[in-house]
Amino acid sequence: MENSGKNDRATSDEEVKRLAIFEGEARIGQVLQGLQAIQLRPEDFSSPIALQMALSRIYEAVLKAFESGPRKRYVAEVRFTDSLGNPVTVAVDLGETPPPFEKDRVKARVIIELYEES
Repeated sequence: MENSGKNDRATSDEEVKRLAIFEGEARIGQVLQGLQAIQLRPEDFSSPIALQMALSRIYEAVLKAFESGPRKRYVAEVRFTDSLGNPVTVAVDLGETPPPFEKDRVKARVIIELYEES
């Protein structure tokens, strides 16, 4: 997982763009729809009451997800290293149908385009 080092500038009369391309890996998996909102944040561990509130929030989300019925969605967990060497993880929703990949681990290319709106 490394930065390919490909950076481009596109210049026109009105617009300047900066492009960065990163190479990484993705792991394909399934999640139950509605459960993707469940997450623990660092502030949830700041005190015992904050943890209890977080657990209550998670419990409510799980109940709501199971009431609506179990529907699976496919996601890709994409990991790459940014230009400063920091690990970055993002999720990509692939929909309800199985993706056309034979393996659950695939290569990923992340393209970031920076520009100003006029």
